[in-house]
Amino acid sequence: MAKGDSMTRTQSAQTLLIVDDERSLRFSIGEWARDMGFQPLEAPGGREALEAAREHSVDAVLLDLKLGDEDGLQILRKLKEIDPTLPVVMLTGHGTVEHAVRAIKMGAYEFMLKPPDLDHLGVVLERALEHARLKREVEHLRASNPNAQPIVGGSETLAKALLRLERAAKSGTSTVLIRGETGSGKELMARLLHDKSARAGGPFIELNCSAIPETLLESELYGHERGAFTDAKRFKKGLFELADGGTLFLDEIGEMAPQLQAKLLRVLETRTFRRVGGHADITVDVRVVAATHRDLSKMVAEGRFREDLYFRLNVVPVEIPPLRERVDDVAILAEHFLQRFCRELGRPAVRLDPAALEIMRAYAWPGNVRELKNVIERVVLLEAEDVILSEHLPLEMTRPPGSSTSGGAGAAALAAQPFPAGVVRPFTEIEKMAIEHALRVCEGNKTRAATLLGISRQTLRTKLKEYALGDDIDGEEPGA
Repeated sequence: MAKGDSMTRTQSAQTLLIVDDERSLRFSIGEWARDMGFQPLEAPGGREALEAAREHSVDAVLLDLKLGDEDGLQILRKLKEIDPTLPVVMLTGHGTVEHAVRAIKMGAYEFMLKPPDLDHLGVVLERALEHARLKREVEHLRASNPNAQPIVGGSETLAKALLRLERAAKSGTSTVLIRGETGSGKELMARLLHDKSARAGGPFIELNCSAIPETLLESELYGHERGAFTDAKRFKKGLFELADGGTLFLDEIGEMAPQLQAKLLRVLETRTFRRVGGHADITVDVRVVAATHRDLSKMVAEGRFREDLYFRLNVVPVEIPPLRERVDDVAILAEHFLQRFCRELGRPAVRLDPAALEIMRAYAWPGNVRELKNVIERVVLLEAEDVILSEHLPLEMTRPPGSSTSGGAGAAALAAQPFPAGVVRPFTEIEKMAIEHALRVCEGNKTRAATLLGISRQTLRTKLKEYALGDDIDGEEPGA
């Protein structure tokens, strides 16, 4: 990165602590850092580094892996105890992959060989500082709103989504489209966007478009006048009116019927609407945040979603990564939910056995964070031990490949590799396996299973009858 580049302007007030026992290297990096707009601090050893971190406002650290007889990883651990959000870049002249992995697991942001390429170092520090700033703001939000559910995790993909969300919050009117699989945290993202925006003092109203029958959704959104239809015995305000001055979160927007899509587009364009049965235009100031687990661009190509509405909603797209792409977050999330449910259930602290954690890390988590949360809640509630072992986890997580189960051939096939080399399974077999797996994950709850599978409740009922998969009669479901 050249002198005078953007980093010189944006990082002018930030302090970089350089910890290395080679005086010449400290000096050369310090001069570069000064040219880049940093305020450099130098420390030849661990004791001096920890003193500097306690006495000064340090924004980032370059830390040598080997400081004479001192272990840089131990200094890293102590620095993280002082400030868990402090970004630390490890430097080494003789590092190994094992050292790099240990450093990253202990909280280092990056691991670089000495002498570092200064252009690359500038890019790494810029990203590290931005990541740390975002983490501090999220922590501040949690502290200022103790009732809010936190977004937990430190993966880079999640950080990118949060950064995009933060930038979107600076605009109070731009529509945002959040896309992510079921259970990945779309509602939490929408709430975070609202809380970080200038609309935080206004209402946050949410609606799941797939949970309201098509005949009632229009009235739910826009309200109705008395006598507008058979059951309209009194006037009712819609959610757009109730969200005036705030945010309206429309979850599962892909389930909205085409005729309602047209009316929503008009409201987004003009900020006016009429209640069902009404004659006067109503003007509101509402920011719309939409979310879906579907591929709306594909639905547009298939003629199932309006192209103009898609472009109007997709002004600021935010993609939430599924949990299987955030493997390092599994341990963090598990610990978060363990603490939460132990506290809520009034029981002593429970810890996770390393073998059980490895099983959880290897699991695909089709239900994402919501599924992990449900697993931890169930185990904490039902198991009396103070350690969660492998045998306490659900069968679909612990069953070895190829083992038989009471679920029959379909379940055994699911436990094995579904697409073994050189073998092509019939589509109907794969479909049946997917339905059986979804029902196990959802503990028999057909509504939840249908949502996870991306099909309607009626379609699931038809498939259950087709494949003779148990009772397909409506009624009270497990976990409903």
